[in-house]
Amino acid sequence: MSLQQPGPDATRQSRRMLVRLAPLGCLLGLLVLAYAMGWHRHLRLEALVENNAAIDAFIEAHRIAAIFSFVLIYALATVLAMPVGAVLAVIGGFLFGALIGGAATMIGSTLGATTVFLIARSAFGERLLSRLGPRAESFAAGFRADAFYYVMFLRLVPVPSWFTNLTAALFAVRLRTFLVATAIGRIPGSFLLALFGAGLDSMIATQEVTYRACLAAGELECRIDFDPANVVTPTLIAALVGLGLLALVPVLARRLLMRRAVVERP
Repeated sequence: MSLQQPGPDATRQSRRMLVRLAPLGCLLGLLVLAYAMGWHRHLRLEALVENNAAIDAFIEAHRIAAIFSFVLIYALATVLAMPVGAVLAVIGGFLFGALIGGAATMIGSTLGATTVFLIARSAFGERLLSRLGPRAESFAAGFRADAFYYVMFLRLVPVPSWFTNLTAALFAVRLRTFLVATAIGRIPGSFLLALFGAGLDSMIATQEVTYRACLAAGELECRIDFDPANVVTPTLIAALVGLGLLALVPVLARRLLMRRAVVERP
């Protein structure tokens, strides 16, 4: 008795599924490798101080390449969901100034978020949504109708980037809408953190001597006294949440107008 071989349609379907899931598998594998190797521990101010001379020399000799390198590092950190966004934005401002550092941070963040969005949308997207039932599809349709404002709101408020990326992918938001809303939503935080970083010269110069003396003494817990919580203050979070709520004003206004039109309809 011979086993029945899968037909050509089933084979093509399996291949398409593998092609869709391959980028997601690579991303998950890279994420596990990154955390296992501790790559996120190198993205800190201590590493900046330890290699300060080499970094300054590279920026002076290859400024454009240095900016592109920073953008790629920030994008990779975003793709791998590393909790170093605030520190990297501050470092960008310290290295390149508030304007260029803020722009590089915004671009890197947007590129990384868009990469995750495209991978997730390719892997599951509408296929998973269709299995969640009509209620989920109805909610997704409402999200898509005002996707620009919703995505921008989620970018402005302190919500993890991966949550926004996966939500937009699941609800099948258009790429252009996601890209533009993400870029605009990243502007305030990116430039505020870079502005703070641009003024860190004196603080780092003061602590560098103490830090290097600590390393020379063979200490294991040598640190630069910098806490991201001193930058991402409750006041800053409240301001970003306020901007996020303003982004929803057009959505609320349109909903109210539609409801009034339905009530007044004879």
